[in-house]
Amino acid sequence: MVTALATAPAGGATGAAAAPPAPVAHRIEFGRCAAVEHLPSSVECGRLTVPLDYARPDGKKIHLTVSRIRATARGERQGSLVFNPGGPGASSMEFPLYGALPKWSKLARAYDFVGYSPRGVGRSAPLSCQNPKEFAKAPTDSRMHPDAAFKRQKRAEAREYARGCVRRAGADLPYYNSINNARDLDMLRAALGEKKLTFMGASYGTYFGAVYATLFPGHVRRMIFDSVVNPSPRQIWYRNNLDQDIAFERRWGDWLRWVARHDDHYHLGTTKKAVQHAYDKAAGKLRRTPLNGKIGAGQLQSAFLKTGYNDAFWPMRAEALSGYLHGNPKPLIAQALPQAAGAAADENSNAVYTAVECNDASWPHDWRTWNRDNTEIARIAPFETWDNAWMNLPCAYWPDRSQSAAAELDAAVRRADHPAAGQDLVDVAGHAAETQVDAALHGRRGPLDVRTAPGALPPVLLLAAERDAATPYGGALELQRRLPGSSLVTENGAGTHGVAFNDNACVNKYAEAYLLHGKIPAHKVYCASRAEPVPGQQATRAQHALPGK
Repeated sequence: MVTALATAPAGGATGAAAAPPAPVAHRIEFGRCAAVEHLPSSVECGRLTVPLDYARPDGKKIHLTVSRIRATARGERQGSLVFNPGGPGASSMEFPLYGALPKWSKLARAYDFVGYSPRGVGRSAPLSCQNPKEFAKAPTDSRMHPDAAFKRQKRAEAREYARGCVRRAGADLPYYNSINNARDLDMLRAALGEKKLTFMGASYGTYFGAVYATLFPGHVRRMIFDSVVNPSPRQIWYRNNLDQDIAFERRWGDWLRWVARHDDHYHLGTTKKAVQHAYDKAAGKLRRTPLNGKIGAGQLQSAFLKTGYNDAFWPMRAEALSGYLHGNPKPLIAQALPQAAGAAADENSNAVYTAVECNDASWPHDWRTWNRDNTEIARIAPFETWDNAWMNLPCAYWPDRSQSAAAELDAAVRRADHPAAGQDLVDVAGHAAETQVDAALHGRRGPLDVRTAPGALPPVLLLAAERDAATPYGGALELQRRLPGSSLVTENGAGTHGVAFNDNACVNKYAEAYLLHGKIPAHKVYCASRAEPVPGQQATRAQHALPGK
């Protein structure tokens, strides 16, 4: 999951000085959006061309899809506001539509709202690791304390998933990473005609946004980091995921207590322990007899994980659990049944998430390390620990650059009997040879040491909820230490992931004043928590995409 929310990889750089100069970005020609984007005619779309590998700017190119709605008040226009909702693996192609929402309307007067699909996502050089039908296979199981046989099964699945990524992406695989996401962002800035970037990133978007600030501090105008990933190189990404497990347990406890306080409505028990027992009962029942043949314990856990992202889900999920245990399964079916129509997009998002996090940093390759660490944490934080481990375990079997190139060469050889395959084989062989030399000379690189010198970066604004599960609060404190002059706005006692222009007027006031007028609050300021949801309340559509899972 991220963390995202949801890195520096092969093909990355270890510092700003190591980054080669970017190629010249050509202005984006905007026009009608492709039908596959499902965007109204008010949105215009274009294409950004970037190098696959910035160390070889004249080599292979990929194309990123971009969306935009112009500022509604031309006389007040301040430029483009680029948004990324996290992931890795999330798209912001729908972001221009946010300008029609009341909380965003003042910003929409002053800024062109620009969204895009990062490399690998959607139609932007799409990445895939598995047949979407296989990825979406249901029902699946979820176990808070898995036995040895279950662990062996999940290890085999992770190993095969990593092999699938290599088979499908070949030598391109190492170039899906956070350094390149940051460099793509700078190409987007230039292609929009902006001398300096105004950017808002949520969840994982805060991490590669911070990488951008480190690489290009002089290109920054204003930046909001909303729900902040801990950028410390030693945290990326293995330790961030372990920390996330503990934070999700705390947030899960918040939901259990809330449900217990409203036992008169849900009848699931008057204590945290009783509500947990009700959940465990439902999981066991679904494990034995999947609902609708598709909803097992895995689908239950995936649906209820969202209570940790946004408390707007609290009443919905409580209603579904109560209904299922008291004879009405319809709410749970509506909320947890896998949707075949979304399988391809879900598989694509997961592939990008996996590639970026695995490429960004070295992960433990010894299963004993994973088993020891996750067993220890699951004793105190069982709710999502092992499911999070399974999501990230392909990184234990991740290929280096030379292995990816060799896999692509093997595939080209198998295609060699095709009439047009001759030049393909020559190109792939050359790419493989270059990759082998590069790997031998440089080896594997580690995450960028995110930080800026005092005065090098304009003041930036950090937003964080004190009980955020996906990006624990310590990450915001760490990034603030690394970006001198930054300001941190904390939503006290709250845990919703993605706080800007949501349900806290205090946070919104600071964010709006910063983007419209450049006003930065004190070094640290605090906002009271938003009101808790009430039973029966309907969840509204989230402002930001859920990162990671």
